[in-house]
Amino acid sequence: MKRLWTPWRMAYLQAPKESKRRGCIFCTKMREHTAKDRENLVLWRGARAFVVLNLYPYSNGHVMVVPYQHTSELDALDGETLKEMMLLVGTSIRALRALMDPQGFNLGANLGRVAGAGVEDHVHIHIVPRWGGDTNFMPVLADVRMIPELLPQTYDGLLAAFHAEPKQARQAPSRNRRKKNEKRDVMGAR
Repeated sequence: MKRLWTPWRMAYLQAPKESKRRGCIFCTKMREHTAKDRENLVLWRGARAFVVLNLYPYSNGHVMVVPYQHTSELDALDGETLKEMMLLVGTSIRALRALMDPQGFNLGANLGRVAGAGVEDHVHIHIVPRWGGDTNFMPVLADVRMIPELLPQTYDGLLAAFHAEPKQARQAPSRNRRKKNEKRDVMGAR
């Protein structure tokens, strides 16, 4: 019989269940000082949302885009927040491509416990990189996911990839820049 050693999973197994946990895990991460970003796996902080590496990933490089606003409903977020979140989804995909070269991605938000939300009181978008052949018998037969790289290594690589991304690709245009672009579009249409 072969053994698969996964000592990092012990923290998950021994962690208090969500009902016992004090407060929202995402709100806690965003309120903590940026000096704890590596410990909290926070890759990027925007004006209205942040990107965090999933502590219990489905696959290597599984990240989440989380709004600062604490809400369980996607439709409760304003347009600027939704826009920044989608820009950060795009940034995350580019960073994952640059670092890991996945062949595809699963994107999604699980709204409500019956939809599969692990943290149901704070909406977030999952970005899960995928590769051909990345599924195997382990999740089906043993309820085990195999992650080939330790989280700190993945974090360091993705952090570098995020910081290599041009600033304008990560954020919604400012109102002044939008007005300038609208004016240019109107003038260009003449």
